[in-house]
Amino acid sequence: MLTAKIKAGISVRSPAFNQGGQIPKKYSCEGENINPPLEISGFPGHTQSLALILEDPDAVKGIFYHWVVWNIPPTGSISENSSPGITGSNSSGTEEFTGPCPPTGSHRYYFRVFALDTLLDISAGSDKNTLEEAMKGHQLSTGEIMAHFREGR
Repeated sequence: MLTAKIKAGISVRSPAFNQGGQIPKKYSCEGENINPPLEISGFPGHTQSLALILEDPDAVKGIFYHWVVWNIPPTGSISENSSPGITGSNSSGTEEFTGPCPPTGSHRYYFRVFALDTLLDISAGSDKNTLEEAMKGHQLSTGEIMAHFREGR
């Protein structure tokens, strides 16, 4: 097992929105409710897989996890409307991408990406906590992009 200090350094961007910008309606519950495309670069060359957690820290009842995915091949991109790896259970209890859907106001959405030195041996449908536990000692680098979505947009 490679033990390295976790470094920020992954660049995460989307051709659909800018850092700090607005997520288009298409990717929300008010649109097609599909995942946006992401471009990922700057992860170490010995990365074996990527993991992604999409969270809304502004949810009324605490952080809402919209998408939990691991064992994503480190190819540098995640296509729109795709299932790029093994999908875990989100805060809705489903194993899928659930787009932004704030009941009121504008919320922030963080797409957090982790470069790992291994493939993870956890079952599909596992939750965010199980994923985080499995990633311990395997994270090489991390990065994120944050964007906003406002209901009724």
